[in-house]
Amino acid sequence: MWSEGDVVQHREVLNSGHCWAEFPVRVIQDDDDVLVTYLAERTPIAYPAAPLAHPWQSIRSAWEGHGSLSLQRPGEAYAVRVFWDGPGREFACWYVNFQEPFRRTADGFDTQDLELDIVVYPDGRWELKDDAELDLRVEEGRFTQRQARATRDEAQRVIAELDAGRRWWDDAWADWRPA
Repeated sequence: MWSEGDVVQHREVLNSGHCWAEFPVRVIQDDDDVLVTYLAERTPIAYPAAPLAHPWQSIRSAWEGHGSLSLQRPGEAYAVRVFWDGPGREFACWYVNFQEPFRRTADGFDTQDLELDIVVYPDGRWELKDDAELDLRVEEGRFTQRQARATRDEAQRVIAELDAGRRWWDDAWADWRPA
């Protein structure tokens, strides 16, 4: 476990094992239940040599916007990100980012973004995002059919929880501010 304030590397790793994006994040909380990290605005993003170019590689060298808080539970196939908007840094949405469960490394953690997302608005409405892109990634060979099915199954499970009015994360994270 890391301590609050530690800076660790978040690496996006492809099925091939190649890292195709990495960036430092600050640990906000790390315990048996959740790993919470903060990606600060203007954090540089590195794109190590990989068989595929990361989609942001030619357009983004650093994180834009207010930063993003990421809540990840061990073994879960998604992270819940917090996004803010506007000059007053108002809460914009919860962003359920489907990904491989995070794997701790000596200097941080690895995961793989699995393309599919759910945007959960402050009023509770939700929107599935990038479903068609998931099929394209299978066609490209980036994901397997099995990964796509498992990701969609997990999305349906999360959607059922959202529709039932249940979320495991604390709404207080929407009001969190960096020190």
